[in-house]
Amino acid sequence: MSPQDSLFLIGESRANPLHVSAVQLFSAPEGVDADGLREMFVARLDADASDTAPLLRRRPIRSLTSFGQWAWTTDERFDVEHHVRRTALPSPGSERVLLDLCARLHALPLERDRPLWEMHLIEGLSDGRFAVYTKIHHSLTDGVGAVRLLRAALSDDPAQRDMPAPWEAGSAWNARAPRTSGFDAAAISSAVLRGARSAVGDAAGMVPALASTMTHALGETGGPVNVAAPQTIFNVSIGSARRYSARTWPLERLRLVAKLNDASINDVVLAMSSGALRAYLQERNALPDRSLVAMVPVSLSDDAAPRQGNDVGVLMCPLGTHLDDPAERLAGISACMAEGKRTLRSMSGTQILAMSALGAAPVGASLLFGHQRVVRPPFNLIISNVPGPKEPLYWNGARLDALYPMSVPVAGQGLNITSLSNDDSITFGVTACRRAMPDATMLTDHLDRELTALESV
Repeated sequence: MSPQDSLFLIGESRANPLHVSAVQLFSAPEGVDADGLREMFVARLDADASDTAPLLRRRPIRSLTSFGQWAWTTDERFDVEHHVRRTALPSPGSERVLLDLCARLHALPLERDRPLWEMHLIEGLSDGRFAVYTKIHHSLTDGVGAVRLLRAALSDDPAQRDMPAPWEAGSAWNARAPRTSGFDAAAISSAVLRGARSAVGDAAGMVPALASTMTHALGETGGPVNVAAPQTIFNVSIGSARRYSARTWPLERLRLVAKLNDASINDVVLAMSSGALRAYLQERNALPDRSLVAMVPVSLSDDAAPRQGNDVGVLMCPLGTHLDDPAERLAGISACMAEGKRTLRSMSGTQILAMSALGAAPVGASLLFGHQRVVRPPFNLIISNVPGPKEPLYWNGARLDALYPMSVPVAGQGLNITSLSNDDSITFGVTACRRAMPDATMLTDHLDRELTALESV
């Protein structure tokens, strides 16, 4: 297991479960009710467990054969019914009740003696739809990889039937799944030699990469490292209980704001978050004089197929929360992200990972040793924008109506904002420590008002 992936196991605790999740809402096709879809879903539980995607049959181990490091092995006693469960909402089943249930499920850590994922079929929504809540450990895949795994289970053909269950739709993973046991000395030796040759070239550029990174950090002009961010009410030690809220907007609204301001959709996501955070903190007389800083994950993979593990770099972006003008906040964010991306493009992949690790190191320290309030955080929260499906998708004719992301608050970072697109819409998921932000659901109202403000600048 790579050091980056194993950190999510090493740093996990009861108060800091480190898995990513999504809530999928489906509407039944004409002529089929929710009961019929449930029967199709549950029938797949009787299929051969070997049909499950290889990635989803792996569990973590640490032993002498792995030299005390975390590694993967195939679970020889894999039990699909343990991982796939059914739940019914109390009547009337509102969407708010659904999201509250998913927040409670999200707070529970995954069992390490089994493969690190769960899937819940949730029935009882008052409008006749059904939901699928899925969580998968961050050591197995990052958010982009998780979305691609979900995408592999769906079809763009509404007439397609006899589709496999989501946990079986792993054909794209089969050729990519890494070895989970045994040793191949020749392959290992070859990999070591290739790595050594690459390391020599990367090491020569590491010093200038570090110098450039620290220059941008001191100037707060974008890059993988930030020196310090202000303290906020959510930069505290956190518990395991979660609050979750989600809201969806037409993607075209963000696209138009981006076009008129020579920005990207990701810039607009950050600007909406900036304005919402500013308003939320102002209401509580808790807005710092200095700008809040977001850590923004950046995918380093161009591969459209699902992948295992984590393949991300990070950029630190001041959000301009000390500024009153929405247009000024967006312009500052856009300039910072553009400069940060130019900085990353000047580095090799290894250098990006090294600088990103340096920027995220304080969070790793908080995971391992606990959050220290006396030390100012390097950033205030993580804001992610994950590209999702670009067309309508179906499972056995059931249309995917909504896709809600749920992410990971970590030690000292009691709030996470993740946006995820689906077809012609985009959903913001606000995941927070219930103790640090018991009213975090109000943040989505501020997001809506901020989008309206950006449309009027």
